[in-house]
Amino acid sequence: MNNRLQSLIVPVFLAVSFFSSCSSSREMQEHSRLKSSTKGLKDYYKSFFPIGVAVGTQTLQGDEKDLLLREFNSITPENAMKMGPIHPAEDSYFWRDADSIVNFAQQHGLRVRGHNLLWHEQAPEWMFKDSQGNQVSREVLLDRLRDHIHTVVNRYKGKIYAWDVVNEAIDDDPDNYLRKSKWYEIIGEDFIAKAFQFAHEADPNALLFYNDYNTERPEKRDRIYKLLKQLLEAKVPVHGVGLQAHWSIFEPTEKELREAIEKYSSLGIQIHFTEVDMSVYPWEKDRRAKQPGEVDTLTPELEQKQIAQYKMVFDIFREYRKHITSVTFWNVSDRYTWLDTYPVSGRKNYPLLFDTQLKRKKAYWEVVNFKK
Repeated sequence: MNNRLQSLIVPVFLAVSFFSSCSSSREMQEHSRLKSSTKGLKDYYKSFFPIGVAVGTQTLQGDEKDLLLREFNSITPENAMKMGPIHPAEDSYFWRDADSIVNFAQQHGLRVRGHNLLWHEQAPEWMFKDSQGNQVSREVLLDRLRDHIHTVVNRYKGKIYAWDVVNEAIDDDPDNYLRKSKWYEIIGEDFIAKAFQFAHEADPNALLFYNDYNTERPEKRDRIYKLLKQLLEAKVPVHGVGLQAHWSIFEPTEKELREAIEKYSSLGIQIHFTEVDMSVYPWEKDRRAKQPGEVDTLTPELEQKQIAQYKMVFDIFREYRKHITSVTFWNVSDRYTWLDTYPVSGRKNYPLLFDTQLKRKKAYWEVVNFKK
C-alpha cells in the first residue's frame, strides 16, 4: 500500500470507529435511562391507548399485583366471566371471582373489558337441554341466552365499559363460514345478532365487540369482515372487533397485520387487540403431548426473533392509533401462561414481556423505546 492511499484510509477508519462508538454509547445511555424509569407500559402509551392484561383472582395479590398496578390500566377477567364458570346451573350464578376482579378495578381506577358473553367452548351443557335431557328449542335457548346476558351485563353495568359479546364464531375450516356450534345448530345464524341485541338492551352505553383469533390470515380475515359487514348493514349494535393476537415469532407478517387493520377499520368500527402474546413456537391448533427430546428453552436466537416481532407489531399499533383503542396482553408474565398447557401439555412457553421472575425482558424495552 502506498503512503498516500494509507493516509486516506486511516482517517476514514478512525472516523467510522468514532461515530460507531458514539452511536453505541447513545444506545446504551438510552437503554440505561429507560431501565431506571419507574414508568410502566400504561405510562409510555398514555397518549395512544389503554394497555390491559388478562387476570385471575391470584393476580390481584403479591408481586403480580404490584406489577399489574405499575404496568397496566385495564384488566380482562381471563375465565371468571365465561358462561360455564359464572353460570354453572340454570338457577345458579357464581359471582365471587368476577366480583373480586371488578371490585379490584374499581378500587384502583382500572378499566374492565368483559370477556365473554357467548362462546362455543365453556358453555354449560344445561343451556342446551331440557329437564329430560332432550335438546331445547330455538325459543327456549334464546330465552336462556337473553336471561344470561341481561343478568351478567346488568350486574356490572357502569363498571365494565366493553364486552366481548360473541367469541370465535367463524369456523377454522376455510371452506366453511360459521362454526357449527350448538348455538348455530339450535338458533341458526342469527344467534350472533341476537346476542349483540341482548347485550345492548342490558347496557346501551357499553361498547360491544366480536372477538376472534387468526384474524390476520387472509382467508379467515375475509370471513370475519363479511360477518361484521352483514351485522352492521343489519343495524346490529356492533361497535368493534377484537383481534385476539395470539401470535408467534413466525406470524403475522407486517403486510398481513397492516392489511387486517386497514380492512377492519374500513367498516368504521373500533379495533381492540384483546389477547396479545408472542409464542416462540409455530402455531398449532390441535392438542398434543410433548414429544421426546422436544426442547422448551428460550434460546438467544428465539429471544431475538421475539424482540423483533414485538417491535414490529407495536410500531404498527402506534401508527394506527386512530383505529386501535385498546391493547390487552393475555396473562401477566412468563411465570404462568395459558400456552404452557395449550396446545402442547407440559411445554414451557415464553410469550410475554415479563419473565418468570416478573422482570422486564429485552422485548419490553423495544416496545417502549420510541419517540412520541
